[in-house]
Amino acid sequence: MKKIFVLTGEPSGDKLASEVILQLKTKRADLEFLSVGGTYLGKLGIKTIFNQKEITYIAFTDIIFNFFKIKRRIKDTVNEILKFKPDVLFSVDSPDFTLRVAKLVKEKNPKIKVIHFIAPKVWAWRKGRIKKMKEFLDHILLLFKFEKEYFDKEKLTNTFVGHPLLDKKINENIQIDQFLDKKNIISIFPGSRNSEINHHMPILINFIKKMNNKDPNYNFIFHATDKNKELILSYILKEPIQNLDIINDDKIKSEVLKKSIFAVVKSGTVSLEVCKMNIPSIIIYKMNFINFYLAKFLLNIKFVNMINIINNREVIPELIQSECNANEIFKSVYYFLKKPDLIAKQKQEIKKTLETLTSPSSSSKEASNIILSYFS
Repeated sequence: MKKIFVLTGEPSGDKLASEVILQLKTKRADLEFLSVGGTYLGKLGIKTIFNQKEITYIAFTDIIFNFFKIKRRIKDTVNEILKFKPDVLFSVDSPDFTLRVAKLVKEKNPKIKVIHFIAPKVWAWRKGRIKKMKEFLDHILLLFKFEKEYFDKEKLTNTFVGHPLLDKKINENIQIDQFLDKKNIISIFPGSRNSEINHHMPILINFIKKMNNKDPNYNFIFHATDKNKELILSYILKEPIQNLDIINDDKIKSEVLKKSIFAVVKSGTVSLEVCKMNIPSIIIYKMNFINFYLAKFLLNIKFVNMINIINNREVIPELIQSECNANEIFKSVYYFLKKPDLIAKQKQEIKKTLETLTSPSSSSKEASNIILSYFS
């Protein structure tokens, strides 16, 4: 039996890892797994050594306030990995946790091959990290082709596997009867974390009010998760707005997005999903004062959206921090909706950009092939 330890630090990494593991399970039966994982890996029967929620800290201040807890979990995780003696340590995203663990594991047992999926954004900040990563990573898997030059320069073995959100998937016929009578749908993605929702929801509710005052013929649908649906709903129920709804089923969300004429999207990975569906959009994001100025100080990029970063210009409008307010969102959305030529131009530029991010087959297949190559 070959052993693989799957190391994740948050739900998105758990989901991404599960897609790769599913590919591995279809290709080889002689694999044994252990993980720091969540719901998605759990559904595949992969045991986790502790609940992933214990180390899911995202913002700068969250990491600072939970520093000693994270440090203790890093030590525990390293010990469990060494005890398991895997052939491969497959770490996914969450570099503040996973790469710290990987470094210590490699120091104590150099025979363990370490493969990391989703390269840290070295092009945005701390390029010097690559030299350190080279000391303990055997292979790094990239979402974007332009990242190769950074890792090639330092001779860290890397492979472009593509972005999972852009993988071709079979279309399913999903019943969305409750939304079939709705016209002019504007999909809204307020965020997945409580802090994001608490910052964005009051602004978004006021934006909807402004839209309704101008033109009541639009329908607004919030995209939620099982975890944050109740929090989003608590904001919605405070307001007597009729043309507003909320969904949390992933398959239904996908179908509703396809039917949308526009989207207001929290900055992050979900914006690529919106782009993949060919839906015009704007990007919003607001965080607390401390996190914003820490990010501004540390990051050396002009934009937050990947489409804009790749093009080095604002293909998709970004309303960040002080510009993330109901009035600015209203003006941007309403302007776009009245300018079909601008929408067509945005769609065209996004389509051209996405073609450079697509893998030869699928990101999970490409990643699984790399892992298997270390067993031959």
